[in-house]
Amino acid sequence: MIAKPMFQMQTSIMSPVLRRLNALSPLTPQHARRVEALGFKSDTIAAGGCVAGPQDGLSRPRFLVGGWACRQRVLPDGRRQIFSLLSPGDSIGLAFSPRPLAMVDVFALTRVTLVSADALLVDPIDEIGPPQPVFADIINRALGLDEALLLDHVVRLGRHTAYERMAHLLLELRWRLSMIGQVDAYRFTMPLTQEILADVLGLSIVHVNRTLQQLRRERLIELAGSQVTLLEPGALIDIADYRPPLEFAAASD
Repeated sequence: MIAKPMFQMQTSIMSPVLRRLNALSPLTPQHARRVEALGFKSDTIAAGGCVAGPQDGLSRPRFLVGGWACRQRVLPDGRRQIFSLLSPGDSIGLAFSPRPLAMVDVFALTRVTLVSADALLVDPIDEIGPPQPVFADIINRALGLDEALLLDHVVRLGRHTAYERMAHLLLELRWRLSMIGQVDAYRFTMPLTQEILADVLGLSIVHVNRTLQQLRRERLIELAGSQVTLLEPGALIDIADYRPPLEFAAASD
């Protein structure tokens, strides 16, 4: 189960961030208020816009509070590999020292809303020292989770069949969205085109379409626009050998 907050969860622009951070390490009311304060000022970027690049380094740590983005690399001929998908609650560039995942290109897949996370990297009293232990622990756990998901992605691309890749990705997205309360049992919103899925999974668009149709024919999933329902999650788990990284976050099963 997702860790129960030590504070009364309120619906706000920061709700996805609060839920994700609380799943990583339970927040006290004091720490929750500090996170809530980040939401007083936000920025938006249109779909296709650059959110961050290597030139930004670690100067702009932010939280994604609305929309979807991705970490990616584009080859000279235009081919793209997406390393990871970013959904509400995820952080961008939030690290204490240079790390590859904190410095890779990030682009908006949909219209996105972001808030600065600078305030979590310093102590609120002297504003120059290290963050309070609770935030230092959460940030390190968030980085660990990102790296664990990246290792899963390496296996997905290197050893899984197209069928297994798709099943694994859908299970991962459902698990991640459950952390922020954006899942209804096994139904969730996935605002991703088949072209984006192809760039995530290293497949052609045609292969993505065929794989999705096969999963639908076998009554393992249901697709209705951007709504995805996992009809037989147990069977999908067996197909993909899916194991969520529970050592980093206590998301629901």
